[in-house]
Amino acid sequence: MSERHPTAVVRSPIDHKRRLPLIWAIPVVTLIIGAWLAWSTLSQRGPLITVTFETAEGLQADQSHVRHKDVDMGVVQKIGLTPDLKRVQVTIRMNREAEPLLTDGAQFWVVRPRFFAGAISGLQTLFSGSYIDLLPAQGGGQPKRDFVGLENPPVLQSDVPGRTFLLRAKRIGSLNLGSPILFRDLEVGEVLGWDVGEMARNITVHIFVRAPFDKYVDDNTRFWNASGAKVALGANGLQVKLQSLRAVVLGALAFDTPDDPKTAGESAAEHSFPLYEDEDAADSSTYKRTLPFIANFESSVSGLGAGSPVTLHGLKIGEVSSLSLMYDRASDTVVAPVHFTVEPERIAMLELPTGGDLDKKMQALVNQGLRVKLESSNILTGSKQLSMDVYPDAGPGTLGKQGDAYVIPIEGGSADDVATAATNLVNRLNSIPFESIGQNLDHTLAGVNALVNDKQLAETVGELRSTLAGAQQLIGNLNHGLKPAMQRLPSIANGLDSTVQRTDKLLASLQSGYGTDSRFNRDVGRTMDQLSDAARSIRVLADLLARHPEALIRGRTDQGVQ
Repeated sequence: MSERHPTAVVRSPIDHKRRLPLIWAIPVVTLIIGAWLAWSTLSQRGPLITVTFETAEGLQADQSHVRHKDVDMGVVQKIGLTPDLKRVQVTIRMNREAEPLLTDGAQFWVVRPRFFAGAISGLQTLFSGSYIDLLPAQGGGQPKRDFVGLENPPVLQSDVPGRTFLLRAKRIGSLNLGSPILFRDLEVGEVLGWDVGEMARNITVHIFVRAPFDKYVDDNTRFWNASGAKVALGANGLQVKLQSLRAVVLGALAFDTPDDPKTAGESAAEHSFPLYEDEDAADSSTYKRTLPFIANFESSVSGLGAGSPVTLHGLKIGEVSSLSLMYDRASDTVVAPVHFTVEPERIAMLELPTGGDLDKKMQALVNQGLRVKLESSNILTGSKQLSMDVYPDAGPGTLGKQGDAYVIPIEGGSADDVATAATNLVNRLNSIPFESIGQNLDHTLAGVNALVNDKQLAETVGELRSTLAGAQQLIGNLNHGLKPAMQRLPSIANGLDSTVQRTDKLLASLQSGYGTDSRFNRDVGRTMDQLSDAARSIRVLADLLARHPEALIRGRTDQGVQ
């Protein structure tokens, strides 16, 4: 066998360097992961924006987030002041997915617990802390990185279908952001805000009406202020109308559309409407023709004001537009011209001409007795109204004209008013000298009091009482003493009657014996007459004493003492 010798293997130096220990794998993997995390962070990192607020209440750097529909869109990195030191500047690092939302129409506000637009919002921030909410623009816009935040959240915070409209008003009254828009007592929208237009001559109110109710808004739609409560005292008693509790707190607007087949269709977005003060004013706007009038009152027009109704047979046909005072040189008096308008379309089947024919028609009505009269519309409040009617007894009158307004004669005056009559009665009562009457009454009562409490009067009354007791006892004794005599008087009268009868018989026999024309006969006749009178007197005396025994002492009370 051949002898084997060990073979030496010589390794190349290059091969030895290529082998690395496993310990070096750990930093390599760490470096790869770090690079991946850095790339992922940078790839998700969005732009850096700034938002300014009045205050940074509730916000904290590196903790407060920006959200949109509860999705995290960024985090607050820094909170400081603006260069002018008037506002708070919040620096926010946004996510890359939020970059398309950062346009010039985007809105930011701080979500915290608050009462706004009739609702309580942000209660969840009591546990999670305040955050910044983002509302992007609906129609896109130009990219933007510097924003001015809202102090209150926008009223319309989501893409709700509907349309916005503009209302022209002289004043906003009790309206607020978020005030409801009512359509037949249903809340169909809200007030978005307002701005001053046309050199502060009016206010433009921006409103939003949700779909499908926005289709009921056309060019003939009437909007009016429905804020608060309406109190009316009429034929049905006291009535209080409330739209809703939210309308009382925040104010409200309402609208209605007349059923007119000639309506052109739905109004376009941003269409402008007038805003009326109340529903009555909105209803009056449907009448296209108005006639201006003037009534010059020489007496008081207290209780009458702009907006007071003008009635015909108790129904409204117009309203007062203004009142003033004017000196009339012709009569050397101060008169109160009352300007009012009448809407003839409120009277069905009434067709009035125009131009010169209208002047002739109005003069004919005045000649027939057309007058205006000041009346009381509410005795409790003292409010007044104008009443137009035809008074046949008024006779012909003169119709004047100032510009386009007709100067119509008045009928009666404030003295015919019930409230004025009541005032005159109160004035007469005030003219009665109650104070002096009270003083005289006090003196009289003092004199009566002194007289009643006088000791001499008391003694006199006591003596009179004892005298009356003695007189009563005397009358009782007389009654007992005269009773037998009273009992005998009827028998005496009967005896006299029988005597008279016998005497008559005797006279009859004498007449037959002596004749009727003798002296004896005449003497006997006179004697019989006297006896008859005596018998009647005794009978009367008996009856009188039977009824009034005290007559023996006091005599007859009707003819004096006999």
